[in-house]
Amino acid sequence: MHDFPDYFLTLLPNHNPISMKRILIVGAGGQIGSELTVYLRNIYGGHNVVATDMRECKALGETGPFEVLNALDATAMASVVARYRIDTIFNLVALLSAVGERNPQMAWNVNMGALNNSLEVARQHHCALFTPSSIGAFGPTSPKDRTPQDTIMQPTTIYGVCKVTGELLGNYYHHKFGVDTRSVRFPGIISNVTLPGGGTTDYAVEIYYEAIRSGRFTCPVPADVYMDMIYMPDALRACVELMEADPAKLVHRNSFNIASMSFTPEIISAEIRKRLPDFAMDYDVDPVKKEIAESWPNSLDDNCAREEWGWKPEWDLSRMTDDMLAHIRTKLGR
Repeated sequence: MHDFPDYFLTLLPNHNPISMKRILIVGAGGQIGSELTVYLRNIYGGHNVVATDMRECKALGETGPFEVLNALDATAMASVVARYRIDTIFNLVALLSAVGERNPQMAWNVNMGALNNSLEVARQHHCALFTPSSIGAFGPTSPKDRTPQDTIMQPTTIYGVCKVTGELLGNYYHHKFGVDTRSVRFPGIISNVTLPGGGTTDYAVEIYYEAIRSGRFTCPVPADVYMDMIYMPDALRACVELMEADPAKLVHRNSFNIASMSFTPEIISAEIRKRLPDFAMDYDVDPVKKEIAESWPNSLDDNCAREEWGWKPEWDLSRMTDDMLAHIRTKLGR
């Protein structure tokens, strides 16, 4: 089993589940899914959260139902939904930004195929659907600072193109067919449990591990590039709070800006040095990640999420750094 942090052991404050009763997670083995599965099972009961992925995941099968499922097989997905009487689907299948640039055709086929199937199954079986968008949906022509909820979106990565298309499809299925589609635009997600899988913001996880392992880190992102980030506990809570929100209050659906903290590599490095004074960082900039990072917002304006469903982050960079270092020390036996 994973060694999960304390935030998996408590429910949301004043939380009273009303909307979601039988939940399917598609792509449960990924960075978000592996932690969201445990989080949701603590709230809704292990037997009410069905985890699926392309490969067997023994850890997720120990606390609730697990099915091997290819998200590109719509018939198989529909069968799981019917057998378990699912009312809510979380589609978390995606090839991330840097990986997608190495194989754009595969990224499109996987990202959009899984979403199309999720939307159709949700329509046919009357399910609500959550599918994450990203800061990657914005591009170099979007406003850089406090990027508005509604603004120009012209991404320059296939990952971003998929996210913008997904937002539009989610809105289409809601307006055309009445599907209860909801989404957030995640910043870079930082976690001490599951390692990232090929995103541009991965350095903000890797830097903590290397600070404990070796006291040194070589950063692939330029020193002065700001990117929005969020700590996993806030990301998980946002998923649940949005899906439990009163639909009558939702002006937007696909997709809400959410924000927590924004920093450069130099800022996070300085924060680590407050705890580990000998920590050192140098740079070997990856040109693909540099181009992607510089095309994304410096920070997001999340007022719509705050006003429409009460979003409010609980973690800042300082508190997150203390928590990350403590858990990674324990994990690595340092």
